Amino acid sequence: MKTRDRIIQASLELFNEQGERNVTTNHIASHLGISPGNLYYHFKNKQQIIFDIYLVYEKQVDIHLTVPTDRPLVINDKLIYLQQIFQGLWDYRFLHRDLQHLLQNDDELRKRYNTFFKRCLNATQNIYFGLRDSGMLKASDEELRALALNTWILVTSWFGFIHSNLLVEDGQEESRELLNAGIYQIFAMERPYLTEEFREPVAHLAAQLGQSLEQMAVLPS
Repeated sequence: MKTRDRIIQASLELFNEQGERNVTTNHIASHLGISPGNLYYHFKNKQQIIFDIYLVYEKQVDIHLTVPTDRPLVINDKLIYLQQIFQGLWDYRFLHRDLQHLLQNDDELRKRYNTFFKRCLNATQNIYFGLRDSGMLKASDEELRALALNTWILVTSWFGFIHSNLLVEDGQEESRELLNAGIYQIFAMERPYLTEEFREPVAHLAAQLGQSLEQMAVLPS
């Protein structure tokens, strides 16, 4: 693996495990066993490392939100979309854990993320329109656009939510169970729009993927 790629991979691991604010370029260089000068040859500062990590994440999300054009969406597509998006949340969780801070400290990243958000929102709307066309959902265009926005807000703020509400305290790690609870919440938002034919299959799918925070006894029922 090239040194630049090793720096990106090691930085992502350290940012996820320790928090971006707690990791310096010296920490990254030491972790890799290279000199700070070698690191600075590839990246002028930590901000540039974060930006390049973000570009990798952005590319993955764009691929995952693609809607097939040669066939209608099926219930398994819904499962794949959610699993891929939440896997991305897990793999790049430092980005979502402290997104506002990162955007405030990098104008270029903020502009790039704003364009990315609009593109993702449009893709999410298209997914919901596709689910409606397949007979899974019954809702107006306005309702589906609102559902798409609420879904994206939930996805991108989920790690911030579990931290700000002390579901994960300082020094503790996020769990996949808490992550899957976010998927469950998306199913809950979609439930009023499910057609009768798909209510039971989707409920079964939701039960397989995870539990609500109330069911996990994290929040009062």
